[in-house]
Amino acid sequence: MATARKTKGTGGVERVSVENVNHPGTSRRVHAAKYQSMRKALLKAVPARPPGATVAEALTAAKRHLPDALFPKGALAGWWFKTVQLDLEAKRLIARTKTTPLRLYRV
Repeated sequence: MATARKTKGTGGVERVSVENVNHPGTSRRVHAAKYQSMRKALLKAVPARPPGATVAEALTAAKRHLPDALFPKGALAGWWFKTVQLDLEAKRLIARTKTTPLRLYRV
């Protein structure tokens, strides 16, 4: 299992570095607890085999697994879903199909 390096950011908030499959070789630091919560939820929501789930289906399913303390009423869940999706694709833990609409599945 791939792990992200944790560091303390401004305000003492723990952060992790995430990658983006669309921009190889670059990374940015994000809130560690929100990243880990969405990562866990996304991996539960995405099927293990193709054809997988559409992004909309996976996001809806992932929202059910998010803690209200970090994502009150699903606030910013879409942004975090996309950030984690692109990171997990870069780490080759999930993949996308070459169809329309785009579908995701675990590798």
